Amino acid sequence: MDVGENGGPVVELRSLSKSFTEKKTGRELEVLDHLDMEVRQGRFTCVVGPTGCGKTTLLRLIGGLEVPSSGEVRFEGRPVTGPGPQRGMVFQEYALFPWRTAVRNVTFGLSLKGIPHKEARALADEYLETVGLTGHEDLYPRELSGGMKQRVAIARTLAALPRILLMDEPFASLDAQTRNGMQEFLVDLWRRTGTSIVFVTHLVDEAVFMGQEIVGLSRRPARVVRTFENNLPYPRSRTGAEFTELRARILEYLAVEMSE
Repeated sequence: MDVGENGGPVVELRSLSKSFTEKKTGRELEVLDHLDMEVRQGRFTCVVGPTGCGKTTLLRLIGGLEVPSSGEVRFEGRPVTGPGPQRGMVFQEYALFPWRTAVRNVTFGLSLKGIPHKEARALADEYLETVGLTGHEDLYPRELSGGMKQRVAIARTLAALPRILLMDEPFASLDAQTRNGMQEFLVDLWRRTGTSIVFVTHLVDEAVFMGQEIVGLSRRPARVVRTFENNLPYPRSRTGAEFTELRARILEYLAVEMSE
């Protein structure tokens, strides 16, 4: 895929607000406040912001796992009214069935969709190959490293043929070396498949290494306060001057948000 070629908006958030009622106090907790945002087709978009500002809630609203208090979420021009296979979600937890092998974790969702076993197995093998796990199909989660488990989770999501991947800090539990490797893997996967990605992270370096566009949220209740275009060519150097300069600008915005 030519990463310079991107289409129109695949996700549109219009005046999006979300509040929760605290169980202990009964008080309304505002999380998002009239937030406006677009995600363009084929883009790798990273979302950063102060801790607890509502990044995960934003992702869950796009995925249809939460309902807006007001405003609207649109996917490919249509209102989001609930979860759907075209919006695949990958969470921090691997959420794999420990009693099923890697390939049977991937075929599980396909079987629920009524896909015959032979076809589901072929698709699972294809996507395990896509994420570099050929030869590990029959291993159980306990026999896989953290990075490999997350690759199985990504393969399972990709097998449903989503139009967009929504990723909530999926590498948070990995050690630094494995995390760097998974970042490189995900960028390569995105460049090969062209699938739109929205990736929530609290690590600025991670956002600068992967994202074409980095959306900066305010403190809670969150709104979009900064958008950083990242035109650094792939593969990216983590120590280059332009990388360091963009990282510094994002850290500066975060420092201001957290000090207000």
